[in-house]
Amino acid sequence: MPMEKTFNAAEAEARLYKMWEEAGAFKAGANASRDETFCIMLPPPNVTGHLHVGHAFNHTLMDILTRWKRMQGFDTLWQPGLDHAGIATQLMVEKDLAATGQPKRVEMGREAFLKKVWDWKGDKGGVIEQQARRLGDSMDWSRSAFTMSGADSAPATEPAGNFHDAVIRVFVDMYNKGLIYRGKRLVNWDPHFETAISDLEVENIEVDGHMWHFKYPLAGGETYEYIEKGEDGNVTLREMRDYISIATTRPETMLGDGAVAVHKDDPRYAPIVGKLCEIPVGPKEHRRLIPIITDPYPDPTFGSGAVKITGAHDFNDYEVAKRGNIPMYALMDTRGAMRADGRPYAEEAAIAQAIANGDQNFDEAMIAAMNLVPDAYRGLDRFEARARVVADVTAEGLAVMVPAPEPGPEAAANAEVPDQVRDAPTMIPLVEAKKIMQPFGDRSRVVIEPMLTDQWFVDTAKIVGPALEAVKQGRTKIIPESGEKVYYHWLENIEPWCISRQLWWGHQIPVWFAADGSQYCATTEAEAQAMAGPDTALTRDPDVLDTWFSSGLWPFGTLGWPADDPAMKYFPGDVLITGQDILFFWVARMMMMSQAVMAQDPFHTIYLHQLVRDAKGEKMSKTKGNVIDPLDMIDQYGADALRFSNAQMAAIGGVLKISEDRIKGYRNFGTKLWNAFSFADHYTIPYPGDPTRPEATLTLNKWIIGETGKLRETVDAALHAYRFNDAADALYAFTWGKVCDWYLEFSKPILQGEDAAAKLETEQTLRWVLDQCLILLHPIMPFITEELWGLADTRAKMLCHADWPSYGSALVDTDADREMNWVIGLIDNTRSARAQVHVPAGAQVPLLVTGLDGKGQSAWDNNAALIQRLSRIDSLTHVDSFPKGCVTIPMDGGTFGLPLAGLIDVAAEIARLEKTSQKLAKELGGLRGRLNNPAFVASAPDDVVEEARANLALRENEDTQIKAAIARLQELG
Repeated sequence: MPMEKTFNAAEAEARLYKMWEEAGAFKAGANASRDETFCIMLPPPNVTGHLHVGHAFNHTLMDILTRWKRMQGFDTLWQPGLDHAGIATQLMVEKDLAATGQPKRVEMGREAFLKKVWDWKGDKGGVIEQQARRLGDSMDWSRSAFTMSGADSAPATEPAGNFHDAVIRVFVDMYNKGLIYRGKRLVNWDPHFETAISDLEVENIEVDGHMWHFKYPLAGGETYEYIEKGEDGNVTLREMRDYISIATTRPETMLGDGAVAVHKDDPRYAPIVGKLCEIPVGPKEHRRLIPIITDPYPDPTFGSGAVKITGAHDFNDYEVAKRGNIPMYALMDTRGAMRADGRPYAEEAAIAQAIANGDQNFDEAMIAAMNLVPDAYRGLDRFEARARVVADVTAEGLAVMVPAPEPGPEAAANAEVPDQVRDAPTMIPLVEAKKIMQPFGDRSRVVIEPMLTDQWFVDTAKIVGPALEAVKQGRTKIIPESGEKVYYHWLENIEPWCISRQLWWGHQIPVWFAADGSQYCATTEAEAQAMAGPDTALTRDPDVLDTWFSSGLWPFGTLGWPADDPAMKYFPGDVLITGQDILFFWVARMMMMSQAVMAQDPFHTIYLHQLVRDAKGEKMSKTKGNVIDPLDMIDQYGADALRFSNAQMAAIGGVLKISEDRIKGYRNFGTKLWNAFSFADHYTIPYPGDPTRPEATLTLNKWIIGETGKLRETVDAALHAYRFNDAADALYAFTWGKVCDWYLEFSKPILQGEDAAAKLETEQTLRWVLDQCLILLHPIMPFITEELWGLADTRAKMLCHADWPSYGSALVDTDADREMNWVIGLIDNTRSARAQVHVPAGAQVPLLVTGLDGKGQSAWDNNAALIQRLSRIDSLTHVDSFPKGCVTIPMDGGTFGLPLAGLIDVAAEIARLEKTSQKLAKELGGLRGRLNNPAFVASAPDDVVEEARANLALRENEDTQIKAAIARLQELG
């Protein structure tokens, strides 16, 4: 039955994937013929997720490795699954409740809300798993894991799983070992969701902000001489002051100041270090005094050099407060409003003053209970409180004042303004308009508040050692190596890991509290009750665990641990492929948790990739309109084209630039492959079941078999080194160039000839080579290759389970390789020479040669008809020297020449080339100007600079060739 003219990807992809799934082609251990395992863990996408270009990229790389290893006979598992994504999923469900007019979460209660979440997950969650199938992902879907499987709230309809058990067991074990504790620390707080969030869930955005400058009066009206000096050491300002000046972008937090800090080496403030100053806000009769301290944190060259220390509301201040034993007063509630609880301000301020004076000791619980928000500000939104504080401080005359900008000429010309008023400067509060980096919740889109709260923490300092050693000792390799520096920096400066979240969707913390605050950590409430005794009433901690804690157990929690599951043979896994942005949020935590729980590294290789960008290297955004939807690309060009584009751009450490044009180009590559099979079909070459490699006698067939051997080695070496782009480039060059452009063309005379033996050998060779193309291309382009493979009725098995070849460069016949590559080089160079000077495409032209040795002559004699037909050469003449204006074509063993006299309009061609040269000169000038500009080289991203250098080298080579061509033509007069 004749082949279809084109590959119908839209129809074939769904049919082929269904065939694979129904055959169990991707199940763990499928096609295994050796004992060695190969395991890749899919970084679990959120249950709310949809396939985007980043997923499509790293899924492609994982699938390439998995299919490659499966075809090699490894016992292979690509483990799929989903993350319950606490905050993202809770947001989606709450939006759904609001949209459908249902009660709010707090109105329906925890149990009812969790049922809604599970209903939503069953109805709408996991869309991304279906989308991943469209990409061709060969995961064992029967093992798809979920980080909330086995939870008490899970409905009976949920697939069985014990991931929840693993999470709870690890928490309890680490708690009992002293690796998990509860404490009060500063965390990122989302006032919308009313929960702590991780750094990864914080998006820092540059916004318009202000810096207010205020005076903190010295206690008792004390004064000091304030002196400023210039860089030359000369005094630029000398005055008596009764205050210290500070600047802040968050005036509302002044209410919780515990101190003012200056650098110990700042001579301006040496006279007042250790003295008290007054916070310039709040009822005057209860105005608090705080100490002026020294600390390395303040920068004497920035602002006034003095900073307010509000340890409960700023991460830098928090560290200063810890070092200086400064009380940290929390001002806001969980909604980001000023606290309204506690005793009247007068009482609280008196206690705080006694602490500042050193007359009263304090502890954490005491400070946490205190509310130092003046009564007039209590209950206000934080931003409303900011405006009130600024207005009140300014009204009291405690804003730093500066002269107003000079009035415009129209005001100066106003004769009604008295001279003495006109000449006196108008003083205004010093408020600097400036850009500030504002933290926002990536999902709530509200400003994040640093907040001092009780949370659960992993004492990471106690478990970080083995994770560091794994990379330093080479047990685990990070690709590219630049990722190691980031890894070391984070782990060597690690902070306690906040693992609690004030949500309902997630693994509820397995700790129960008695009325006296005693803690009982156990896997079940019954165990906790037994520990506390039957008469002790217990209340479970309402918080849930951070999703990064549960996903940190992914490498073994997905394999049935803590049960004695046969799937545990796949732990440790092999390679992790993920974005560099979560190196320390997830990857490093998996390293730590695997060592803490299993005493093993979870994988031997970590492959990190950058963000996928558009063709110009810009970040994709809906605002810019440059977003590429991978599903749209699959709809238009097929999954194979998208996958090949992903593989080709996967240079280690390189910038990932994707474009629709490139994807379209690889669709054309698939068409080229399809047409090669149509060519074979046209000559009715039979489809053998599993053809053996033919014993070739013809030079042409020996050559292509040798080229196939070299390709297999190249592809394997590239994939082994995770150089996916090198594998893709080699496959493209071989399939399109060596096979489709050269071998098919060279084989036509034989296939159309009368030599039956030569024809049969060439038919067998062509079919074998095309089959090798399918096998070697399959990991990158699984759909079209499986379809072409299935054209034969007698295949022993599907292509996805075909045996990966082991042949190599031993297949190369040296003489055949030299001869055929010499022939291809001569044809290529002749075509290039013709094109360079616009010799008419259909013109038959003479070719000259000088100094041709025996091997060159033999190669010509054996292939003269091919060379002349494909180069449009009508004759070859041996000469002692070339005439003027001859384009030389140097070859191994001789030099060929293309005489131009009489072939082209010399004057017109010179004019064309000179015009091209002039245009090129402008491009070269611009490129050289950029690269010779130190500012460009220093500030531009490395990939942009390298691209400019590569472009310059390309253009310079082009310029050299054009000038040489002009010189040759000018010889003709």
